[in-house]
Amino acid sequence: MTNQLTAFDEKDRLIATTLRMLAADAVQQANSGHPGLPLGAADIGTALWTRALKHNPAHPTWANRDRFILSAGHGSTLLYGLLHLFGYPMPLDEIKKFRQWNSLTPGHPEYDLKLGIETTTGPLGQGFGNAVGIALAECWLAARFNKPDFPIVDHFTYVLASDGDLEEGVSHETASLAGHWGLGKLIVLYDDNHISIDGPTDLSFSENIPQRFAAYNWHTQQVDGHDLNAVHAAIRAAQAETDRPSIIACRTHIGLGSPKQDTSKVHGEPLGEDALKATKEHYKWQQEPRFFIPNEIHARLDQVRAIGAARETEWNALLANYRAQFPDLAAQWDLYIAGKLPPGWEAALPIIPSDKPLATRAASGFVLDAIIGKIPTLLGGSADLTPSNNTKTKDAKHLKRGDFSGTYIHFGIREHAMGGIMNGLALHGLRPYGGTFLVFSDYMRPTIRLAAFMGLPVIYVFTHDSIGLGEDGPTHQPTEHITALRAIPNLVVIRPADGNETVQAWKVALERRDGPTALILSRQIIAFTTPVQNDLARGAYVIADDPTPRLILIATGSEVPVALDARKKLAEQGIAARVVSMPSWELFDAQSREYRDSVLLPGVPRLAIEAGVTLAWGRYVGANGKVIGLDRYGASGPFKTLFQELGFNADNVVQHAREMLR
Repeated sequence: MTNQLTAFDEKDRLIATTLRMLAADAVQQANSGHPGLPLGAADIGTALWTRALKHNPAHPTWANRDRFILSAGHGSTLLYGLLHLFGYPMPLDEIKKFRQWNSLTPGHPEYDLKLGIETTTGPLGQGFGNAVGIALAECWLAARFNKPDFPIVDHFTYVLASDGDLEEGVSHETASLAGHWGLGKLIVLYDDNHISIDGPTDLSFSENIPQRFAAYNWHTQQVDGHDLNAVHAAIRAAQAETDRPSIIACRTHIGLGSPKQDTSKVHGEPLGEDALKATKEHYKWQQEPRFFIPNEIHARLDQVRAIGAARETEWNALLANYRAQFPDLAAQWDLYIAGKLPPGWEAALPIIPSDKPLATRAASGFVLDAIIGKIPTLLGGSADLTPSNNTKTKDAKHLKRGDFSGTYIHFGIREHAMGGIMNGLALHGLRPYGGTFLVFSDYMRPTIRLAAFMGLPVIYVFTHDSIGLGEDGPTHQPTEHITALRAIPNLVVIRPADGNETVQAWKVALERRDGPTALILSRQIIAFTTPVQNDLARGAYVIADDPTPRLILIATGSEVPVALDARKKLAEQGIAARVVSMPSWELFDAQSREYRDSVLLPGVPRLAIEAGVTLAWGRYVGANGKVIGLDRYGASGPFKTLFQELGFNADNVVQHAREMLR
């Protein structure tokens, strides 16, 4: 069915005014926030939510709902007002507690599907990037599940974006890909109000947005953002454009109707009591009580809710018929909706031949080859480093414009876009992975942090993990990057020692449902030193021991063989040592105190070895321990030479061990 509401009337305009006043009251009561965008963009929100958006507030997680993303997250009170008015579980009391401790209404929207919040925004451009991933997921899922007369996956992705979103680099990268792929169900509503925090946008922003997006192969329109009919007509035209994503530049006035209209003062600070009073006078709005909602709008809101509920009921009937005709696909659909891996998938994990050394990036490729056909929601790619990252499986077909049946994504040289798009794919329920060099994780850090914040099961395949990459030199050799990633809460970082640990690292990453995982993989070959059935999932474990060790050697990744060689040399000198492989701090920290003490024996001196900065290793080696690391940048040269010259060799470990035991 279609939306039965047509021409806009005074009830719709009253909804827009109510949204404005709720936002102004909330910001004023909090004495903190951004009233300008809600005052200016309320008409855009009203046109979209009353006429175009396919949603059922009674069931916020309905699988085939349209997605609405407020990328301009500083205007959060607009979203909270929409959620409350249209019947989502957003009580008015929570809007009254805007920006307060333990409320549902933080300063910027935080991912919570139960409330109707599709993603976390605030860092400008991130919602835009996520939306490209969500729109891509819609196309990808439609290619797998839809059948003639059964459009099980069929929704639009709408974005409300600001000039700040379009200035941030991630929007350039993701907009380019969206146009390249032809994501026709992605519609961006640009709140073109000409004002930023510093003042008029022409201080730093003078590009022609429609021309820029036309160059990206987008469908473009320009409308008066305060004309409900014009905004709705533009949305309808965008919906009809199926081969290109669309952007609608909606010319608005920030802080519309307030004494601070069209100034930066209304962007990020409360109106103030006098200006709030004047704004309400402008809109002929009663001054008290605050947070007033007129009865006249309820009938219209009820109509919209009824239409949404009917559309879901219609879709549920379609799904029931689909189940009867396509039971195998329906079973896959249920697994996808539940966010579960297929039963028994782990049986596909390979046992990698250990007769010769192997780079862990190559071992990762073996794992992907083995499992890609067993996990239908696994979708990945690389930021133009496919041969180096080993992320493309044998016979994999890349997805492209007009054919989204592939399982591989060529992101191009766009690490930030890759991160944002992977977050969008995960928000839609897929299991995305993406590869690049570890040193370029810097380009992805904002999106990694948000994946961790939202608890998204994204997998990062970071190869070329240390000075071991060799001749490319210090510009490409990560030294601080592993530690920097470990600093992100809820990100599990795993640096496997060999092919056997790499297999288990993938198992851990795929079984995580509440956060992202970073696989830190080597370019150089590494000898197999761990058993096939190892304890990587526990974060650290003993791989060589003595009944009464005088010293514990802790190592990660390619430095584990160095520790084992050093242990042999120490044994020749009568010094018994234990070797611990510690691929993941986060997994180890999650273990019981008893287990951790059984691995890192209290009272026994500890020496850690890792080709990266020594910062934070003190938590494991203690005040009397030592770390052989790299608190400098690397150098260009063969990796064996670098390891020797920079101290990652058995003789240097032995020397430090003897000094510790004196």
